[in-house]
Amino acid sequence: MILTLAPLLLFMVVIFALMLGYPVAFSLGGVAVMFALIGGWANVFDLSLLQALPSRIFGIMNNATLIAVPLFVFMGVVMDKAKIAEDLLVSMSKLFGVMRGGLAISVILVGMLLAASTGIVGATVVTMGLLSLPSMLKKGYDPSLSTGMICATGTLGQIIPPSIVLVLLGDVLSNAYQKAQLQMGIYSPKTVSVGDLFLGALLPGLLLVALYIIYILLVAYFKPDHVPKGEENTSSHLSTTAVFIEVMSSLLPSLLLILIVLGSILSGIATPTEAAAVGAMGALALAFQRKALNLQEMKDIVYSTAQIVAMVFLILIGATLFSLVFRGYGGEELIQGFFKDMPGGVVGATLFVMVIIFLLGFILDFIEIIFVVVPIVGPVLLAMGLDPVWLGVMIAVNLQTSFLTPPFGFALFYLRGVAPEHIKTSVIYKGVIPFIAIQIFLMLLLTAWPGLATWLPQWMYAGK
Repeated sequence: MILTLAPLLLFMVVIFALMLGYPVAFSLGGVAVMFALIGGWANVFDLSLLQALPSRIFGIMNNATLIAVPLFVFMGVVMDKAKIAEDLLVSMSKLFGVMRGGLAISVILVGMLLAASTGIVGATVVTMGLLSLPSMLKKGYDPSLSTGMICATGTLGQIIPPSIVLVLLGDVLSNAYQKAQLQMGIYSPKTVSVGDLFLGALLPGLLLVALYIIYILLVAYFKPDHVPKGEENTSSHLSTTAVFIEVMSSLLPSLLLILIVLGSILSGIATPTEAAAVGAMGALALAFQRKALNLQEMKDIVYSTAQIVAMVFLILIGATLFSLVFRGYGGEELIQGFFKDMPGGVVGATLFVMVIIFLLGFILDFIEIIFVVVPIVGPVLLAMGLDPVWLGVMIAVNLQTSFLTPPFGFALFYLRGVAPEHIKTSVIYKGVIPFIAIQIFLMLLLTAWPGLATWLPQWMYAGK
């Protein structure tokens, strides 16, 4: 009985260690080694399984897809340090400033572009909080609406491609999909790529942005006191043209960079790694063209990139060790049997996994969830017939919703750290509730019409 429950006990001890505040990578690896040694001493675990660890680590180092991670991180940090978002927000505000809720719409659109550029939730929330929250409060926007919108916009980095979340998720799901097909007796397995996941997330991501904007317009119509009207534009046609030119000059370079990176991946011209290299160099070119970086800032960028990347890969190594020990204790068979006996079949199993991922999002970052949870449940769900692209998009939106949900959502903590002291935490919590409802509505749409995620990849690669 104890041996049967060992995989669950292993998982629970790791969660407990993380809640105590121990570093993620060392919690995963340390607990796994402890369980392996105890199991070896009790003759219930084959220690020779650990001999596979060096080859697994070498496989991580040799993974061409994962090379895209440091390059995308570098691209995002450069865009953040060069204050490109600040110029975009000022320009967008001039363009939409006259209409009621124009500043809010500007924040959503700039947040979308920033999410596509950085793919880092914390960076987007903090940047938008520092730049836009004081302006919105000064102009008379409802504090609850303002804070909720900034948190929600910041989490777009989870779903808007090119996203680090989707890069990591694409690599993990690719391995899980091949494993699932082998379990089903398919010895010429199909593949799913990061590009497939980018395509699958594109329509849901843009739809989510549209739903945010529709919500702002509805609030502006039904509760005009929450969303003030912008200053009247008394300028001439020439000055309006000048404003438009200013907006385009600020918007086009960043938009062009994103389109080049994303377009080259989706069209098959470049791999995610190659496109990420182009994005990194393009971000540097934008920054130097604006004369926005000096030598010290470049050092800070390199240091920040190295710090984030080291964290990601150290967690991946710890997760690999955890996965090895988990499988050695028969964890895979336990999960498969549990899902097989679950009422509701594939629907019940999928709903159960989504709830678990949602709850884990309160205490774990997306990296841990992708590297620890998805490799365990992914092959089982995919073997039950789920589409890998649809599953990946659902997991990304689910994580995005989890990071927004009180009281533990990471996005709430990020904004709380930069919001003025007079803004109560309860105000932030109240503000995110409508956006959580919007994201749940999107997941329901994806459940009812999976083609929202699967149609574009199928159409793009239909003739290939």
